Amino acid sequence: MKTITTTDALAAFCEEAKSHPYVTVDTEFLRERTYYSKLCLIQLAMPGTTDENAVLVDPLAGGLSLEPLYDLFRDTSVVKVFHAARQDLEIFYVDAEVFPEPLFDTQVAAMVCGFGEQVGYETLVRKITREGVDKSSRFTDWSRRPLTDAQKAYAIADVTHLRQIYEFLSAKLEETGRARWVHEELQVLLSPQTYIVAPDQAWKRVKTRTSSSKFLAIVQELAAFRETYAQRKNIPRNRVCKDDALVELASNKPQSYEDLGRSRLLLREARKGEIADGILAAVTRGIDMAPNAMPKPDRSREKMQVNPALADLLRVLLKAKTESAGVAAKLIASAADLDAIAAGMRDVPALSGWRAEVFGQDALRLCEGRVALTAQGADVRIIPLD
Repeated sequence: MKTITTTDALAAFCEEAKSHPYVTVDTEFLRERTYYSKLCLIQLAMPGTTDENAVLVDPLAGGLSLEPLYDLFRDTSVVKVFHAARQDLEIFYVDAEVFPEPLFDTQVAAMVCGFGEQVGYETLVRKITREGVDKSSRFTDWSRRPLTDAQKAYAIADVTHLRQIYEFLSAKLEETGRARWVHEELQVLLSPQTYIVAPDQAWKRVKTRTSSSKFLAIVQELAAFRETYAQRKNIPRNRVCKDDALVELASNKPQSYEDLGRSRLLLREARKGEIADGILAAVTRGIDMAPNAMPKPDRSREKMQVNPALADLLRVLLKAKTESAGVAAKLIASAADLDAIAAGMRDVPALSGWRAEVFGQDALRLCEGRVALTAQGADVRIIPLD
C-alpha cells in the first residue's frame, strides 16, 4: 500500500480523485495528552475494489502541506465520505477552517436506513460487505514512526470497506427517498459552532445539582478559566481541573493556597503556581459578579405540566411509527422530548424537519385530539377523528 509523504504526491492523488464521483476519508489521531487532536494519519480511497486506489497520507512527514486535500474538500463535484465524521471534521476545521463538501456520513445514513442508533463501522462492514475488521491496532500509538504493517492494514481497511458501504447506503437512500433526511442531519456537522468552545459558555457543560445563580457564577468563571488555560497550553481540560473538583471549588470558594490545599478533589499540581492563581482569581470574579450578569439556569422544563396519559400515548405512537419506518426511536425523540410535547412545548426537534414526517405531525394530531390509537394484533393503528 502507498504512503504519501510529500505535497506533490498528495496533490497528484487529489487531482486524480477529482475525476471520480466520491472519495472515502478517515483519520487516526491522538487526544489523550492534548486539548486539540494531534493528526497522525489520513486515509483516502477512490472508487474501486482493491487497495490500489487507496493511500495513507502521513501528516507528520516534514514539509507536507495538506492544502491539496483541502482543495479537494472544496470541490463540490466530489462527495467526501466519512464514517462518524464529527472528530475528523473538527481536526480539519481547527487546522484550516475548511469543511468537506458535499459530505456523506455513513453512520448518519445507516441510522435513517434502519441500522440502529450510532451504528459502528465494524457492524456495517459485517452486515453490508460480509467481511470482518481486524481491530487489534485500534488503540495503538499512531504518532510513532515507522508504522507497522498491521497498523497500515487496519488504517487502509477503514476507507476501502467504506466504499462498498457508501454505495449500498446511497442506493438505499435514493430508493427510500430519505437522502434529504441525511442532508438535514449533516447540517450540524457542517456548522462552525459545533467545534467552537467559547470559554464563557463552558460552564453549561458542567453538571451541578445546584441552580443558585451565585453558585453558577463561580462555576462559570472557573470553567472559563479552565477552558482558556487548556486551549492556550493545548492540554486536556481535566489536566487543569476535573469537573467534580470544579464543583467542589465553587462550593468552598477558596481564597488562598492554603484553602486549595484542603481540597479533596483538586489535582496536586493545581494547588500552587499558575493554575492555582487562575482558580483563585476565577473564584473572586464569580463572588464579585453583579447579580444581573450572573448566569440563569434554564428552568423552563421544571415548570412543565406533563399530562402523563398523553405522554404514554406518545410513547406508543413513537414505537409504532419508528418500527414502521425502520428508524431507531431515540433518533426521533427522547423520553424528555415526549414529556415536553405532552406538556404543550412545541420547540422540540421531533416536531420539525424529517422527524415531523415520521412522527411529529401525527404526534401533534394526537395532542389535539384529532386522532386516536387502536391495537389490532401486534400493530398499533391511527384512527382519524376529524
